[in-house]
Amino acid sequence: MSRRDGADPVKRTSRDIRTANRYEVLRQIIAASPTSRQELAAATGLSLATVATLVGELLDLRMITEVGFEDSAGGRPRGLVAVNGSGGALIGVDIAETYVHVELFDLALNVLARADEDVRPGESLPEQVVAHVAAAVGSVVAQAGIEGARVLGVGVSVPGQVDRATGISEYAPNWDWHNVPLLDLLTEHIAYPLYLDNPLRASAVAELWFGAARGRGNAVVVNLGTGVGAGLVLGGGLHRGVSNSAGEWGHTTLVLDGRLCHCGNHGCVETYVGAPGIMLNLRELSPGSTLLHPEDQTATIDALARGVAARDPVAVKVVRDTARYLGAGIADLINLFNPEVVVLSSWVAATLGEPLVAEVREAVARHALPRPLAATEIVLSPIPTDPVCLGAATFALEGALQTVGQRSPRRTVRAKGRIAPST
Repeated sequence: MSRRDGADPVKRTSRDIRTANRYEVLRQIIAASPTSRQELAAATGLSLATVATLVGELLDLRMITEVGFEDSAGGRPRGLVAVNGSGGALIGVDIAETYVHVELFDLALNVLARADEDVRPGESLPEQVVAHVAAAVGSVVAQAGIEGARVLGVGVSVPGQVDRATGISEYAPNWDWHNVPLLDLLTEHIAYPLYLDNPLRASAVAELWFGAARGRGNAVVVNLGTGVGAGLVLGGGLHRGVSNSAGEWGHTTLVLDGRLCHCGNHGCVETYVGAPGIMLNLRELSPGSTLLHPEDQTATIDALARGVAARDPVAVKVVRDTARYLGAGIADLINLFNPEVVVLSSWVAATLGEPLVAEVREAVARHALPRPLAATEIVLSPIPTDPVCLGAATFALEGALQTVGQRSPRRTVRAKGRIAPST
């Protein structure tokens, strides 16, 4: 990990530094293929000699390839390198409260296959969720028709607080999970290297690599789904906090003595702007509304989006009221972190779209301080695929680079079940 990724600089070893540099060089190659070693040195701040060594390592790993030369003013032509899309595959897993979505990527992070599993009410036991993940991972590998040995790793995003080092889901309030050994459970079914993290970090990395935070030093990525949180990009890199718990903005207090939250507190942001909170906003405004599907979050949010497009007064009022709460919370983030951009991400934001963003901008303007507000854009995520899967895949890529030169990848075991690398 690099220092800006939250690692303690005192504890960093030479291997950590080399891994971080290798990861940063590959990231730049993925973002700007083809590119030269000179351009990579300028983009990363590393010396040309260091970049040349790292490029050599990536070439040996067949993660990148030489693709020709470009003319250099007054000097020899510069060799160009590009990511080798066929040099491996990565899998990103987005575990949410109501679904499991899995995508398989090539090394250029192009989507090759997708699979979905519904997580129905009452199916939140760890073993049930793991079964959905295993089925979806098996599906994307089969769809892509690739050899299992080409899968470099599986990044798994799960809501709540996670311990990346141990693979434990420490606390997922919406499921009342406490200290669930999630990766150990997954290794009973999946034999690829597994890497656990949180959707806040995953979506932030996705925006940093490919989305609205690309080229930005400071950004906040607001995840709006069943749960709510904020991924933080500070000083050009992902901010995790001391215990990988940064961004739990959804569990900050918005209304004193307000609605009861799954975390046990009252008045949390999530209870007003997460999907269940939006459903409650609708129920309180119009208990008998045909827009409300009491047992189906997705259907309700879809109905609200259609209602806003049709100028249904109830739908417009619900989205406006939700935006008032959301705007007040985002104004706090702007005042605290002074970001260049706030990105609204995840499925609720994508479904409600620009009408929600327009209302949020007006609400934020009423609460944020003028100076930080003037420097901040508020936008929808432009990423066309699932940003959490995309970000989770980068965690698998990072993990794969950490294992270079080691005997066996972290968390790789022979699976008892059906999904294992070919030998």
